[in-house]
Amino acid sequence: MTRIAKSQWRTDADGPMQVVSGHGIRRKDHFQAPPADRLPAEIERFLTWANAETGEPTLIKAGLAHLWFVTLHPFDDGNGRIARAVGDHFLARADGSPQRFYSLSAQIQRERKDYYAVLERTQKGTLDVTGWLTWFLNTLGQAIASAQTTLDDVLLKARFWQRWVEVRLNERQIKLLDGFDGKLTSSKWAAIAK
Repeated sequence: MTRIAKSQWRTDADGPMQVVSGHGIRRKDHFQAPPADRLPAEIERFLTWANAETGEPTLIKAGLAHLWFVTLHPFDDGNGRIARAVGDHFLARADGSPQRFYSLSAQIQRERKDYYAVLERTQKGTLDVTGWLTWFLNTLGQAIASAQTTLDDVLLKARFWQRWVEVRLNERQIKLLDGFDGKLTSSKWAAIAK
């Protein structure tokens, strides 16, 4: 266990910032962040780019912002969460709306193994970010599709209840109609409805 510096840039006092997994002979180095003494200048470059009109399509800029921030790894902890928030901020800009009905962060969480793999390939490779952007945009598409599925389910349920609003149902019937997912068999019905 090491102390985490809060509200300040990371330092290299205990050595370079590395993302590792495993211990001993199973230890694997996934990524080494740029030296801490470069952080002020690198963050300034990032913020200047982030706040400028740079010509990239807005979805591409969202993916690049996420990758750039997580690669800088400016803090001892929380860099991934902040990078996802940075990406979400740029997606909100791209949407042109303060409301979003999809969650890229939730989709990344569902696909975190692939997320870490593509980050490692990108960060250890050349400066070609095509693989990262392809993954990012595909994951965004999956997040939107997941939100659409959720919305379809909500609308289906709303239409059902609107249609049957006049029918008196007891508590057990409502429980089964409102909250059951999967294939309903007579034995499942009996167990749930007692």
